[in-house]
This record gives sequence, structure tokens and C-alpha cells, in this order.
Amino acid sequence: MKHELQQLAWALLLAVPWSIASGQEDDAAAQANNPLANMTAFNIQNYYVGRQTETGKNANQFWMRYAQPFSGGESNWLMRASLPVNSFPVDSHHETGIGDLNIFSAYLIDTGNPSVSFGIGPQITAPTASKKTVGSEKWSAGLVNVLFDASSPKFQYGYLLSWQSSFAGSGRREDADIVALQPFAMYQLGGGTYLRAAPIWTYNLENDGYSVPVGLGIGQVFKRQKTVYNLFIEPQFSAASRGPGQPDWQIYLGLNMQFLN
Repeated sequence: MKHELQQLAWALLLAVPWSIASGQEDDAAAQANNPLANMTAFNIQNYYVGRQTETGKNANQFWMRYAQPFSGGESNWLMRASLPVNSFPVDSHHETGIGDLNIFSAYLIDTGNPSVSFGIGPQITAPTASKKTVGSEKWSAGLVNVLFDASSPKFQYGYLLSWQSSFAGSGRREDADIVALQPFAMYQLGGGTYLRAAPIWTYNLENDGYSVPVGLGIGQVFKRQKTVYNLFIEPQFSAASRGPGQPDWQIYLGLNMQFLN
């Protein structure tokens, strides 16, 4: 359950040749990993945890994420909803079921540079788990801050910083007060292929538990009709951790889809 909370704080197909001009290709490849891109997106991502701290057992989180830009008056926002399917070790077996729903809305601030995206806004996590063993049984709320810099067609970087704290729910379950930082960096190799690193570092202010993974992966961006596909895999290993249920090593893979207007 602690693993579920920390991952909440904090995402197949054959490659199709690009059918757009080189300059457009570079821009699409650079924006394919932008969590604040001004377009509707749907992501399928999976964390396979090969071994957890203290228990030595494996676990899995399969994430479905939907992002939708919207306007409020003269302000621009991006909403992202994330729902996991969790498989966690419980005693001598694994429990699998739908986890807790997380939603955040980021207010998009005009940085004066169209290549630099910056957003900040509220988030909430609802106890929607189908089984108590795969969810927190807690309501949590907090803030999210995102930066993405695609000024260079070769190298893009940024971060997703979040904080959320329990405020209601089952009194039988441990409260959480979690800060999570996901730094990310992408280096374009050309032809839509890129190297990537996007670990999620978490710290629980409630019990001093933390996880600091590091990793290096590879991805491929390609376009078919009006959809940009981003397929990637990134092995990650723990540089430091404290507390049970933290990943010793894990494999992060996913397919992100951005739908062009």
C-alpha cells in the first residue's frame, strides 16, 4: 500500500515511417514527451517491480492516463487523470485490482517562449480501489508543478513536482504526506529515436520513507495520420531507499499517444 501511495505521486505497435517534413519531425519528436503539450493525449504505462525492499517480492502497476487541454475565461489549463491497475504482494500471494484515481489540473503560464511550458495547479486522489489491499482507502489532495523545456531540438528536459497529503478516509490506514519529483531528460538521436531518463523520486514526510531510482532508456516517436506515438522502455535501479515496499529495480515502459488537431 505504501508503494501504491508513492507511485501515485507519481506512464505494442510497429514503427511507421514519418510522413512529414524534417523540421516538423524534429518538433514532433521534441514535444512527444511534453506533459503539458496543448493536445489531447492518452498514455498506457507500466511499472514492473522485479524486487521490493524488505519483502523481496515483485509487484506491478499498469497505468492509464488521459490528458485534455481546456480554457477557463482567458486562462489555459491542462487536466490529467490517471488510474492504475495494481498487483501487490499480500502474504503468500498477489492481490490485483483497480487502484486509486488521481486527477490534476495545471494552469498553463505564458513563459514568453513557446518552446518552454510551465504549469501549476491542484491535484486530488480518490479512494477508488476495487480492493483495500491495492489502494490507500484515503482521500489526498495537494499541488502539482510541471516544467518542460524544448528550446533545443536535440535535448529536452524538465520536471514534474507534486505534493499531496491525506485528509480523509479510513482511520485504520496510515496517513501519507508525500513529495514526489520526476526529473526527465530526452536526447534525440534522429529519426524519432531518443534516449530518456524519467525516474520518480519520492519522500513520505509522515514516516520518512523514500525511494530514489535512476535509469536510462530508449524510445521511438512516430506519426501515423493525426496521431503521434511514443513507445519507450526504461530500466531503473534504486540508488537509495528507506522503508518496505520500495522498488530495488523496476522496468518502466509505455506507449504515449498525442492526437493532433
